[in-house]
Amino acid sequence: MRSLKNILVTGGAGFIGSNFIRYTFNRTDFDGGVVNMDCLTYAGNPENLADIESEHSGTRYFFEHGNITDRDAVRSVMKRYEIDTVVHFAAESHVDRSIEGPKNFISTNIIGTFTLLEAVREIWKEREDVLFHHISTDEVYGSLGDTGKFCEHTPYDPRSPYSASKASSDHLVMAYYHTYGVPVTISNCSNNYGPYQFPEKLIPLIILNIKEEKALPVYGDGRNVRDWLHVDDHNSAVWMIINKGVEGETYNIGGENEWENIRLVRVICEKAAAIMGRDRDCFKELITFVKDRPGHDLRYAIDCSKIKQELGWVQEYDFDTGLDRTIEWYMENGAWIDRVRSGEYRAWIEKNYISR
Repeated sequence: MRSLKNILVTGGAGFIGSNFIRYTFNRTDFDGGVVNMDCLTYAGNPENLADIESEHSGTRYFFEHGNITDRDAVRSVMKRYEIDTVVHFAAESHVDRSIEGPKNFISTNIIGTFTLLEAVREIWKEREDVLFHHISTDEVYGSLGDTGKFCEHTPYDPRSPYSASKASSDHLVMAYYHTYGVPVTISNCSNNYGPYQFPEKLIPLIILNIKEEKALPVYGDGRNVRDWLHVDDHNSAVWMIINKGVEGETYNIGGENEWENIRLVRVICEKAAAIMGRDRDCFKELITFVKDRPGHDLRYAIDCSKIKQELGWVQEYDFDTGLDRTIEWYMENGAWIDRVRSGEYRAWIEKNYISR
């Protein structure tokens, strides 16, 4: 077990990062400091951690507004807080946005990772009691057919600007391990779901469109398959890796929970109808098939036997329970959703974080 003292979480105001910080404070015995560095782009929301900030700000939780591509800002944070562990979530992550404009993905995902690696190489020097953990995705492996699963040794075959940028950052991380001896680990996860996810992603988008009785868009014929992982299960695996993982190793984290998109949307319709006291099939008529995404990968599925066998990780959530709780969270947190979608929300961030 490593002795963690001061953790830098990049992208800690985003969906998975904020849930990781909450997991660290509420579900572990860690008593050190957590520094959240986030540049607060459209999906970064400090309100995700209002409870943590209220209880721990200035003592064990610290927010730093900054971009991971900013060399001086990264080095300043690393030195000022005496960081010994970096958990690198910060990334542009939406495939559709990468197709429309890949530049930001190259900048954040590749240049940002490079900037962080250079900082830790310079500051940590030859220390061995440190770790750089890099969060990646199953999308770097490309697309599966009807059978098979991605394992840690599956050759990379990215198909979108997003997955290509993440594949590049993965290779950079391993290059710094082999070339410079930077202590690193990598995890590649399947599709996450849970609370605080930006509404552009499939599950919250479908839930909120049902709530507002809008069209439920499904790409192509809806037969693309994804492996769904609750965000808390993802973060429990990350916590285990940064404490017990072997340096230089990659760990795949999956839900072992494959669903065709169309089947998942129909189940969400049924569950939402039950919660709202409506007829079981009433929302299915809103399903609308739309033009398929360019280069849309057919199927993802992760073999996560390595992390289970070597580190003892297991998923806590079964999908039925996790999906019920997720739908209920979005149904009950309309104020959060409205602020995320509104210009008022961005003005609040500008006033309270960016301009100060």
